[in-house]
Amino acid sequence: MAKKAMKKIPKKANPGDYPTEEKIKEAAKRVFIHKGFAAATTREISDEAGINYALLHYHFRSKKKLFDIVAQEQAAIFFGGIYPIVNNETTCLEEKIKAIVAYYTEILLKEAGLVLFILSEMQNRPERISRLMKANRGLIKAVIARQMREARPDIHPIHLLMSMLGMVLFPFIGKEIFRQTMEIDKNAFAKMLKERIKLLPDLIKGMLGI
Repeated sequence: MAKKAMKKIPKKANPGDYPTEEKIKEAAKRVFIHKGFAAATTREISDEAGINYALLHYHFRSKKKLFDIVAQEQAAIFFGGIYPIVNNETTCLEEKIKAIVAYYTEILLKEAGLVLFILSEMQNRPERISRLMKANRGLIKAVIARQMREARPDIHPIHLLMSMLGMVLFPFIGKEIFRQTMEIDKNAFAKMLKERIKLLPDLIKGMLGI
């Protein structure tokens, strides 16, 4: 049964292209994102990586240690990637909005399961995400928050930030529900999500009144 389940996990790269530790982390990322921490096993990860189980244990000792490393790296991609955007003093608010929409749309089209993985981490281990966000000053202290206050002094920027991120991320969270209820195939829905790169900034600017 395990082998059949593992066939459903998409391959992003040829494992032979990586050194052993990177090969294991790449395999673990795929397994954890698609199965979660509790359901995943180190045996499945070693099979996915195409290595001996003892070799995985030699490099990472335990599933928890491996998960912690993968989770930290994925959180850094999910949150860390936008901090250069939101803290850029040289771009206007409109440019930041376009860049955030494009960043999240592009990474989640490549790895749609990432958003659910991060949401699980936010729910089960909020302290990990909080530490990462504090280390990067946090969105509320970012340049974008100041620009939002200037654009809409009547609305706390956290409301605007949450609304903006919700508009960007929710279609990926509910992707399969939207797709199945609207009877749209995967390629057509992916095309719709790409269209939002141009559509969303105008909707968000309308919300901000800019």
